[in-house]
Amino acid sequence: MRIGISCYSTFGGSGVVATEVGKALAARGHEIHLLSPSIPPRLVGFEDRIFFHEVTASPYPLFEAAPYSIALASKMADVADHHGLEIMHAHYAIPHASAALLARMALEGRLKVVTTLHGTDITVVGSDPSYLSMVRLAIRESDAVTSVSEYLRDETYNTFKVPRAIDVIPNFVTAPSGPAPECRKWLAPCTASILTHISNFRPVKRVMDVMRTFELVRRSHPARLVMVGDGPDRAEAENYAREKGFESEVRFTGKQLDIDTVLACSDVFLLPSATESFGLAALEAMAHRVPVIASRVGGLPEVVRHGVDGYLEPLGDVEAMARDAVKLLTDCELRKTMGISAQKRALTTFEEGPIIDMYEAVYERVLAPAKSIVDLQSQTS
Repeated sequence: MRIGISCYSTFGGSGVVATEVGKALAARGHEIHLLSPSIPPRLVGFEDRIFFHEVTASPYPLFEAAPYSIALASKMADVADHHGLEIMHAHYAIPHASAALLARMALEGRLKVVTTLHGTDITVVGSDPSYLSMVRLAIRESDAVTSVSEYLRDETYNTFKVPRAIDVIPNFVTAPSGPAPECRKWLAPCTASILTHISNFRPVKRVMDVMRTFELVRRSHPARLVMVGDGPDRAEAENYAREKGFESEVRFTGKQLDIDTVLACSDVFLLPSATESFGLAALEAMAHRVPVIASRVGGLPEVVRHGVDGYLEPLGDVEAMARDAVKLLTDCELRKTMGISAQKRALTTFEEGPIIDMYEAVYERVLAPAKSIVDLQSQTS
């Protein structure tokens, strides 16, 4: 199949998933055309059957901001027409799915649109009255819609009341590779334990809960905190560490491509988010045998089993999260057992192969009517 994939070129989960899906499909022999404002972080190196198309919105005097949605729709139509794409897979409802629908109109229906919902396109952007009708349209008119969790599927039904099927296709991870890194020597001298948090540092990630949890942990156990990512709440977190006197025990790395090395050096992963439609960062930690301590919100209970792969606590309960962390850090056997369980779940329940099979099945389903017509025409000619 010849498939277009449209996504954000950020470090967020939707861009990561879109890129990894594209790479996995290309490895199976499909031709993949990835459209984004810039090269996504996970699209590194040169790979066969993957083509990148940069989307640039040209400034226009009458507009205060360049019309990216129109530029994206035009690029989708041009790429689909020139390369004979059969499907445009939009990761995020707006602007990607809405732009794909415009591209389908421009091509007079010669393009199928598959939309994957990732989270904030439904729970934040989609529920905003300013965008609700357009998100509903994108969901209703797509040829197929998938969501990354049962929680997100149910939220979509509750918010938009769309009478259509939504396939739940979870995110996936691959097995870590390579030798154990040496970063522990300088991240955690004097045998201190390492707690890690990875996010875009937006308010929904509750970065200050990470800092408060660590503040409690360090009182009873020697530890270091690694904060990976960047965003609007980073400055507040850095100031808090300075004010409380543990700045030297926290390392803010900024945005990182080498997430595997960070996680391979970690003992516990903290994710106290206000909501998570899936929790890809938690799944990646589990794949590295790192127990997860997270909020019991959104789709996280579909990923992390409380008391088995880590712990799920009520939103904002930093005391409970700190107790869980100390328990894991002081009981090596418990941490090892949970880590093994977490990795087994990540690499079996969320294995790449079966999940890519599910995406291929969706593609085949939406193409089936068109292929039936072609087959019939060939039989009658």
